[in-house]
Amino acid sequence: MDKFTKLTGIAAPMALVNIDTDMIIPKQFLKTIARTGLGKNLFDEMRYTLDGAEIPEFVLNQPAYRHAEILVAGENFGCGSSREHAPWALLDFGIRCVISTSFADIFYNNCFKNGILPIVMPQDVVDALMEDAKKGANARQTIDLEAQTVTTSDGRVFPFQVDSHRKHCLINGLDDIGLTMEKANAIDSYEKKAGSLRPWA
Repeated sequence: MDKFTKLTGIAAPMALVNIDTDMIIPKQFLKTIARTGLGKNLFDEMRYTLDGAEIPEFVLNQPAYRHAEILVAGENFGCGSSREHAPWALLDFGIRCVISTSFADIFYNNCFKNGILPIVMPQDVVDALMEDAKKGANARQTIDLEAQTVTTSDGRVFPFQVDSHRKHCLINGLDDIGLTMEKANAIDSYEKKAGSLRPWA
């Protein structure tokens, strides 16, 4: 998993509320277990017509936001079914941070496990970040995970809270397997000791 320390990037405004996981990545794209290749189908039904043409009005189809790395979204982002493909699709597109007033619990947890930082902010702060994001590609926001701050394009700084364990994992690029491997020496030591005490096992 890639480390997340500090990110300065384009923020795309998506004010819709209750964006569910089927909107993020529709069910017909869940056949794969690969974490790559889903970015082209991110928000598929909002992004393309039935014949596959881009819908120009959709935010990520607009030239200013085609390379967005931050998403400023409406409340209850990631609700619906518990599909891990949703953060996979966001990450494959290039989104590393989603900011909202609230997230569905399972989606929120899956983000951290896949290298995406979900940030919960009060409504007035999300509104300010949304307005800043509407300025387009030149309005880059900075997410500093170490300092736990979001800085707008005009220099306003907003603090955020994040669980210390999840922060540690993102900063060090540790998913569940990575966390286990941090204990590799202790595991090896235990297995050697257990093997000598119970050689038949």
